[in-house]
Amino acid sequence: MIHPHTELRFINNEIGYGLVATRFIPKGTITWVFDQLDREFTPNQFNQLAPMYKEILVKYCFRNSKGNSILCWDNARYVNHSFHSNCFTTPYDYEIAIRDIQPGEELTDDYGYLNVEEPFRGKDEGTRRKVVYPDDLVRYHKVWDKQLIKAMKYINRVEQPLQALLTQDLWEKSVRIAEGREEMDSILTCYYSGEERNETVISHSSRRDDMIMAEGNSEEAPALHRQHNN
Repeated sequence: MIHPHTELRFINNEIGYGLVATRFIPKGTITWVFDQLDREFTPNQFNQLAPMYKEILVKYCFRNSKGNSILCWDNARYVNHSFHSNCFTTPYDYEIAIRDIQPGEELTDDYGYLNVEEPFRGKDEGTRRKVVYPDDLVRYHKVWDKQLIKAMKYINRVEQPLQALLTQDLWEKSVRIAEGREEMDSILTCYYSGEERNETVISHSSRRDDMIMAEGNSEEAPALHRQHNN
């Protein structure tokens, strides 16, 4: 379930629709939780679907560490990609704001930690990274872990509208991590190694529902551009 202080808005002709904050969302806020209404499709289930259903899942799903496709039932499926994302996935089936999100600001994810099947070239945001690769979690997990740890410290200091969706054990674990009494699991645990993947680069206009195949060689992405958080 997506954070309640968000709404779907038209961003621009290039991006299309995206999810925007309607109120201030502080750093450390849980912005999405995998809940009982979200659908999870195994690779075998996916392969048995009719082509029209497969197209929908390819557009709107991300893959978890098991390689299963996750289809969010609400507006969470419209969260767009950014190399400067303000939300991050965690090893605990929820996402968290890694910096303050202002009213009217779009909520974004870095698709590099969502186990994309194909490399794609994102919109140029002035970062050193220009291409999202299927193995970005392997490349950048140490950098991303540091960003997550900084944000997790605030998890029990800010309002959490989605806390009720977490089990008591998971919430208590999150608090122990926030207080430094337990080590956070690495975001690398979210990685799905999968099978051998196609190395064709995809041109991507920052959204799941606008992927266009493009020819060209996939160069290795440079080191992750360092982001300065609040």
